[in-house]
Amino acid sequence: MPDTPSLDELSKESTDFCQTFHRLRAEIGEVIVGQESIIDGVLVCLFASGHVLLEGVPGLGKTMLVRTLGQAVDLDFSRIQFTPDLMPADIIGTTMIAETPEGRKQFVFERGPVFAHLLLADEINRATPKTQSALLEAMQEKHVTVAGESHALQEPFLVLATQNPLEMEGTYPLPEAQLDRFFFKLKVAYPTEDELRMILSRTTEEEEPAAHPVLGREDVLKMRRLVRQVPMTPEIQTFAIHLLLATHPDTEFSGDQAKRYVRYGPSPRGLQAMILAAKIYALLAGRYHVAESDIERASAPALRHRVILNFEGEAEGIDVDTIIAEAIERAKAPSP
Repeated sequence: MPDTPSLDELSKESTDFCQTFHRLRAEIGEVIVGQESIIDGVLVCLFASGHVLLEGVPGLGKTMLVRTLGQAVDLDFSRIQFTPDLMPADIIGTTMIAETPEGRKQFVFERGPVFAHLLLADEINRATPKTQSALLEAMQEKHVTVAGESHALQEPFLVLATQNPLEMEGTYPLPEAQLDRFFFKLKVAYPTEDELRMILSRTTEEEEPAAHPVLGREDVLKMRRLVRQVPMTPEIQTFAIHLLLATHPDTEFSGDQAKRYVRYGPSPRGLQAMILAAKIYALLAGRYHVAESDIERASAPALRHRVILNFEGEAEGIDVDTIIAEAIERAKAPSP
């Protein structure tokens, strides 16, 4: 068994993690204007081994962000444009008949675009549920099964999916089971006036910038291992559990909004996402332990897509983030 790292070694690794994270963020920022919180969220998903759902109108640079991330971490990038006629085989691949040099026929698996380190699933809710489900196995199990044969995906494997909140015609809402596979849901905001000027300067007046590799595949895997070593006290763990339960409509921790507007609360995957993201936020704050503030920071992106509103909540246009904010306050209060 490998030796347990000493405190000095862990301290150095934590410092290296923080420095590498900021170098990577800065390199992506050479191409992507603004969107600091979105870049941070995507990098958290990368180092926490989780997938990310990006919601925003077209043209905000979501595809460029994924491509730039692939350049900065020197990973394979693949893109799938989801359309109503897209089939599962278009994603995972299919078995074909090929001829050997000896003239014999044999079945050969032709890999689909899912076999990449970074997969951009563009407008994922435009494909049919049957095609959407083709990603479920890959996202959760990190392998795909074709004709009874399993094919492993190479780590790191990260799905970055986009969906448009405005164009509802011709879309198929993602089922709860698939939403639950996403580590974070990030809302991509429209650029400010100053950011629009900078975008024009970079894209219409000079040669467009490109990111350069900051780290490689093995570095990403090493940083992922460090994240899981960050300790957490039982009190902070309890706070996270109470926060999760407070977003459910029928627990002793439920607030008024959760009781009135929520149909189903987040699954344990939401709790796992909060914990792992909080560990990364702790490292970025220069701490080798998780604080309540780290859990709070991770709660909205980790839970907002896992809270399912009831009919009244949908009809009144309730913002799920307000329910999560109430849950934070409920978790801070003394136990009922």
